Amino acid sequence: MIKLNPAFFMIKIGQSIGVFDSGYGGLTVFKSIAEKLPQYNYIYLGDNARSPYGDHSYETIYQYTLECVEWLFAQGCPLVILACNTASAKALRSIQQKVLPLKYPDHRVLGVIRPTAEVVGDFSRSKTIGVMGTRGTVNSLSYPMEIAKFFPELRVLQQSCPMWVPLIENNEHLNPGADYFVDKYLKELLERDPDIDCILLACTHYPLLIPKLMEILPGGIQLLGQADIVADSLDTYLRRHPEIAIKLAQGGEKHFYTSGDREVFDKHATIFFGEETASEQMHLQI
Repeated sequence: MIKLNPAFFMIKIGQSIGVFDSGYGGLTVFKSIAEKLPQYNYIYLGDNARSPYGDHSYETIYQYTLECVEWLFAQGCPLVILACNTASAKALRSIQQKVLPLKYPDHRVLGVIRPTAEVVGDFSRSKTIGVMGTRGTVNSLSYPMEIAKFFPELRVLQQSCPMWVPLIENNEHLNPGADYFVDKYLKELLERDPDIDCILLACTHYPLLIPKLMEILPGGIQLLGQADIVADSLDTYLRRHPEIAIKLAQGGEKHFYTSGDREVFDKHATIFFGEETASEQMHLQI
């Protein structure tokens, strides 16, 4: 089993907001958060050495996510955002209910599913929406269950898109070769119910496909990404919880860490974050 190197729990970069993803997609969320709340310090951690998480068991995803959350805590992050649908679906609740009260009562961990579920019904007139995500997110049923809490009248149809993340991470997503898989998954979803008028992109990678999706999406259907929703939700959360906001340093600093290869991370991160990054290594030991 891969374990974090304890020596790295000694690093400190002040009271920052931690943003975590198993890979690169969370950078799209981080970008929106940093644009919405530029005053705060941030640490982004991508667990690229163990990505993708989606094919692992609940237990493994929980363990990996917890290790990375605790690493961010040790860097001085009293607040961590799981900018990853898989981690939010399979690890967030256990961390919030079982770990924080016992070990970190003054820390908070938030995800991307609940903020989206709280508003998605407002974007549908037909009360029928589609959710496109990874197999792990779709199979968890987290979105239908969470959306039902806020919009019980909403009909939710899910579609897994297993080829989209590999296409995006290989920077092939806007090439003609990607057309088949983009069209395939979109048609499979829309053929299941003609009343779908809103499609939620329930993976933080998928916003990079929006230009291609808009080319083939029928009129009258709205595409809904998560990044701005999560950023707005975090802004509201900090306003409602000044006891958390007061802990956060306001230096506008951004630090990037990866458990994988730094050069590879920085090359891919430019695609997702929209600007060059200079990442540092977060070492893992076998």
